Amino acid sequence: MMSSEQNDFITRISAGTPAGTLLRRYWQPVALSDELEGKRPIRPARLLGQDLVVLRDESGRLGVLDRDCPHRGADLAFGRLEDGGLRCPFHGWLFDVQGQCLETPAEPAGSRLCGKIRQRSYPVVEKSGIIFTYLGEGEPPAFPALDCFQAPDSHVFAFKGLMECNWLQALEVGIDPAHASFLHRFFEDDEPESAYGRQFRATSSDSDMPMTRVLREFDAPAIEVDKTDYGLQLIATRPMSDDKTHVRVTNLLFPQAFVIPLSSEMTITQWHVPIDDTSCYWYAIFTSFTTPVNKTHMRNQRLELYTLPDYRPRVGRHNNYGFNVEEQLHKTYTGMGEDINVHDQWAVESLGPIQDRTREHLGQSDKGIIAYRRILVDAITKAVNGETPLMVLTPDEAAAIQGPATMDGVAPSNSIDTYWRQVDANRRNGASWKKRD
Repeated sequence: MMSSEQNDFITRISAGTPAGTLLRRYWQPVALSDELEGKRPIRPARLLGQDLVVLRDESGRLGVLDRDCPHRGADLAFGRLEDGGLRCPFHGWLFDVQGQCLETPAEPAGSRLCGKIRQRSYPVVEKSGIIFTYLGEGEPPAFPALDCFQAPDSHVFAFKGLMECNWLQALEVGIDPAHASFLHRFFEDDEPESAYGRQFRATSSDSDMPMTRVLREFDAPAIEVDKTDYGLQLIATRPMSDDKTHVRVTNLLFPQAFVIPLSSEMTITQWHVPIDDTSCYWYAIFTSFTTPVNKTHMRNQRLELYTLPDYRPRVGRHNNYGFNVEEQLHKTYTGMGEDINVHDQWAVESLGPIQDRTREHLGQSDKGIIAYRRILVDAITKAVNGETPLMVLTPDEAAAIQGPATMDGVAPSNSIDTYWRQVDANRRNGASWKKRD
């Protein structure tokens, strides 16, 4: 258990807090590219407790600005895109995507006020369907050469969803291999053809057994956790017989993402991004190693669960997570429907707005969470002391962070490590978009 002071140290993220200081050292997702499509490519955003406006101007340039107009504080998210920038409807002050004031129409002719005004702007980059911004001081770090950033647009799909809880408890579910056998247990298996784009529905590599059956019948994985240059690698093994073992390889990508297999063809890279202390968005990039992603299908699947424009879940705390007693008795372990996002939503939101870790009792199956918290505390301490924390990368360092490897398959029990590495290498080397040395 930890003290309330220690819990605050790793969860609170507003400006000036220890964890907030750390997270401002990294690029953070601030919007989906899809959110800036249509007639009015302007979106309000709240990130790490700061109110921002995200826009794409008439020339296609991206900008992230503080949301309050520097004149009288009006909301620039209601501004007009015109004349090369974003114009405040209150008095017509105009700003470009770098925050430079271009016009102050009501000022007298010859006024020099405009040249002295600058709205705070932030570095912004668009990658694989997500718009990232950097809220920290100094130069942003380089992006690692992850699969999700190396694949072409045709082979990636990005989406997000709102969670009404602290970012850390939302992230920790993704580095907990043990929960899947219970929280995501189904008493019946779907047909393989319905598995596309759905977590834990496809068959594992070198097996005709659906993942739902694996989780149901082999519910006590052995978990190995190894430190890496990017964070942690987690290997969960489930012996199925004397000569066959199910192995699942996942990763914690510091500071707040994980990389996991969706199927033998796809991986998920997912960030948990604080809106403020008590809410967050998950942002995910789905990466295909084989055929182009069916983006229309993937998007329609997820829009059955989330409402626009804020990507709020249709099923959540407000309607008891869809809980049904008969379903819990006969169909799913939770009784909360068939989508695992709803299961995760309940699990992390039920811990409270900010989980009270003074009351938890961790076990051996929580070794990934324990290892991550140690890395997190160390990185926060370094950031507060002005040192360089893990994954604040130079270009050369970033180029060396590749992959990372994920897999879900059934291995010969006497060669698990060799097996999963070879399966990952075969998939990676077979990708049409993979850069060759």
